[in-house]
Amino acid sequence: MQKTKREWTFLSNHAHVLCCVARNPDCTMQVMAEQVGITLRAVQRIVAELEQAGVLSHQHKGRRNSYRIHAGKSLRHPLESHHTVADLIDAVML
Repeated sequence: MQKTKREWTFLSNHAHVLCCVARNPDCTMQVMAEQVGITLRAVQRIVAELEQAGVLSHQHKGRRNSYRIHAGKSLRHPLESHHTVADLIDAVML
């Protein structure tokens, strides 16, 4: 079976995971992995990094998590630091 070459995209997997959460705060990590096209382990790492950076938090709802985006947080790269997470989501989720 031949593996197809994956094309590059303008957004990082971190941004893709944020978009999944913005669409559905109750989205499971498995669903995020399927939508982004990465492994469950990669989503777990990304969510942990986003939580550590203060961009994302979660609350347990029974056996599931519900995620909350901290939209006022500034983007990390110096070229974009004058924009917030909300600006990114608004631009992408038009």
